Amino acid sequence: MKTITLNNGVEMPQMGYGVYQVSPAECERCVSDALRIGYRMIDTAQAYHNETEVGNAIRKSGIDRNDIFLVSKVWISNYGYEKARASIDESLRKLQTDHIDLMLLHQPFCDRYGAYRALEEAYRAGKLRAIGVSNFYPDHFIDLASNVEVVPAVNQVETHVFDQQTQAQQYLAEFGTRIMSWGPFAEGRNQLFTNPLLSRIGQRYGKSTAQVALRWLLQRDVIIIPKSTHAERMQENMRIFDFELTDEDMAAIATLDTGKSLFFDHHDPETVKMFMNWR
Repeated sequence: MKTITLNNGVEMPQMGYGVYQVSPAECERCVSDALRIGYRMIDTAQAYHNETEVGNAIRKSGIDRNDIFLVSKVWISNYGYEKARASIDESLRKLQTDHIDLMLLHQPFCDRYGAYRALEEAYRAGKLRAIGVSNFYPDHFIDLASNVEVVPAVNQVETHVFDQQTQAQQYLAEFGTRIMSWGPFAEGRNQLFTNPLLSRIGQRYGKSTAQVALRWLLQRDVIIIPKSTHAERMQENMRIFDFELTDEDMAAIATLDTGKSLFFDHHDPETVKMFMNWR
């Protein structure tokens, strides 16, 4: 598995398995399948309500904990220094581990500075090997990264062929911060799985549109966490390391960029109100 070196020297797999919208009832089985297939990075969050099931699967896998890169996120209802501090310990308990490899602030709202101070403290204490943020647009990110002691190692944002985040990636690079994609398949929106351009490119390599979409992100040094509840799809998503897109392919796919989210705008007041009610 190809790895990415973070700005503090920690290495993480460039590809992992995400459990957003995987129900607690299915999560342990899905993570067990992913680990058996070969995934060694698992991405969860407090707001996904499945940290316990992720922890169960890792514990039962028989794989050395140090060989698994575990990512979680602090939800906004746990922001502020004291609440974030307590929530990190609660995540450690649910995940049944003495450390989390990467802990992120999930959204750029509420007392993010207090919450980030708690991440910094847990990082210095060895509870977290790396820290970062999620869903921080360039303005939010630059503001925070310029005013903290430990620069975020990762910013996890919506990134796929229709919202490519090229400018955001450039701003992150100025701080040595890596971009991590959520929704690498755009959850199938814009008919990604039947897109004519991706299909034509895939046919040349004997690959699916999904594999082309993932490979394109991989070659842009984007960290990816595709999700599926089906073992055969998990295996298909892993088979992207045996081919390489040409410069012409990469440029052609770049033309699919719409420059906007297919889900929500974090600067939109109605979106902010939605998150304030999502506890």
